[in-house]
Amino acid sequence: MGFTPDDRRFMAAALSIGRRHQGLTGSNPSVGCIIVKDGRIGARAVTARGGRPHAETQALDIAGEAARGATAYVTLEPCSHHGRTPPCADALVVAGIVRVVVAVADPDARVSGRGLKRLEEAGIKVETGLLEREGERDLSGYLSRQLKRRPQVILKMAISADGKIGRHGAGQVAITGDKARAEVHRLRAKCDAIMIGIGTALADDPELTCRLPGWEDRSPQRIVIDRRLDLPLGSRLVQSARRVPVIAVAGSEDFPEFEARRAALAEAGVEVVSCTPDDPLALLEALASRGISSILLEGGAKTAERFLAANLVDCAILYSGPAEIGEDGIAAPLDPSHMPDDFRLVKTGHVGADLRRVYERVA
Repeated sequence: MGFTPDDRRFMAAALSIGRRHQGLTGSNPSVGCIIVKDGRIGARAVTARGGRPHAETQALDIAGEAARGATAYVTLEPCSHHGRTPPCADALVVAGIVRVVVAVADPDARVSGRGLKRLEEAGIKVETGLLEREGERDLSGYLSRQLKRRPQVILKMAISADGKIGRHGAGQVAITGDKARAEVHRLRAKCDAIMIGIGTALADDPELTCRLPGWEDRSPQRIVIDRRLDLPLGSRLVQSARRVPVIAVAGSEDFPEFEARRAALAEAGVEVVSCTPDDPLALLEALASRGISSILLEGGAKTAERFLAANLVDCAILYSGPAEIGEDGIAAPLDPSHMPDDFRLVKTGHVGADLRRVYERVA
């Protein structure tokens, strides 16, 4: 379609505001909406924390009567179904919006073109696909859960100059600098969950929270693949479980200590679920049923290898540090110089003294 430079500018602004609540909107996507009239932005809104109210209804409330005769730029197709709130498509019609520009169509079976059709039937001019690729990236977790019935998996690793991610028996090893570590905290805040294996939990005793000033309330839930429920009660994860949720994924319930360990973890605030760790797809599908759309896979090597082998890693973010670890280091399961053929490098950049590479799996 013949989108103008102003159209692109306004949609870019809608995408920008839509990113503000990534990781905070529950099972709903974080959508941005901007109301424009006579070339001026009259209102802007993002899906509220928890998923409601939606961006469109908030923006319309802010615009008031100024919405009549205006254009709405929305990053995802307005909903058309009745849930806990009325459809956003109907709200746009009632408000007197005359044009709606959408970045990404919604694959949700309850919407999937119905929202656009409702607008068109009301005489509203509808145009789609503006900055669609950017919108798909921003909404990639939601789209994965709708289209693949599983969360998007983002693998994050810090790799030394000699291709290692840690040192055997040494716990956490600093590979990257402060700026890269701060960026990882921001990445955590944009995801619905962080996942590690029990080996990493035991070796590093991580907390896996977002500890940037002012961002502490954006920590996602933590998931530990813990076949035999070996997560120590004194670990940082367990000790913080009542503040930030922790899920321990047990392999089965057929060992004698299971009930005692489950009860002890539950008493400390940890939720225990049973799912075969050898079937990562089944685990992801179970997590998707809970409304989890994006998972940051932070470690360790065996867990990463399992998801890579199952072709379940959608995006890999690799930070390369300048120092070497040595012969006793743990080899990285991915090497920037020998990436699998189905990964494409989409972005590179320096973060302090470290190099960040972002890869996406080719669909």
